[in-house]
Amino acid sequence: MSKHIYKALAEFQQEVKPIYQSSQGYGYKYASLGSIFKVINPLLKKHGLGFTQLLNGEDLTTIVFHIESGESIESNMHIQQNVSLAKMNTFQVLGSAITYYRRYSLSAALGLITDSDIDACGDEEKEDRKPALTDSQFTSSLKATPEQIKTVLSKFRMSATQRKELEKKVK
Repeated sequence: MSKHIYKALAEFQQEVKPIYQSSQGYGYKYASLGSIFKVINPLLKKHGLGFTQLLNGEDLTTIVFHIESGESIESNMHIQQNVSLAKMNTFQVLGSAITYYRRYSLSAALGLITDSDIDACGDEEKEDRKPALTDSQFTSSLKATPEQIKTVLSKFRMSATQRKELEKKVK
């Protein structure tokens, strides 16, 4: 069971603040990878967590690990190929894509807020929101103890279906 990594990750997520946009490109603002690292690295260390991101062919694997227990969670993303961007050669486009996927894969794995949610036309940055429960976190939570599930229910934002399923496990 992966109880150490989820406890440390939940504690990390309660402490990390939204990482405001430091860069702009293609009509939107976003947090650069460097600005994300600057915020998360001290907190990851504090909570005994680390991460690595590996390229494997056309895929990027992001692994978040608990230093003491060796427990880890991982996420794989396929890097879109044959994309062309104005005034960029093939290698520049690939480098840009890798950076883009690293930023968003790491943000998703750690539950970071790194850009504005303009889909709902809301002002999400001002809200104190819980991190979203990922699919892998949900799957692991189904196997957790009732006490651990209670922690997940209180610290994560999730769909009504996920909440209902986890609440059944606590009863």
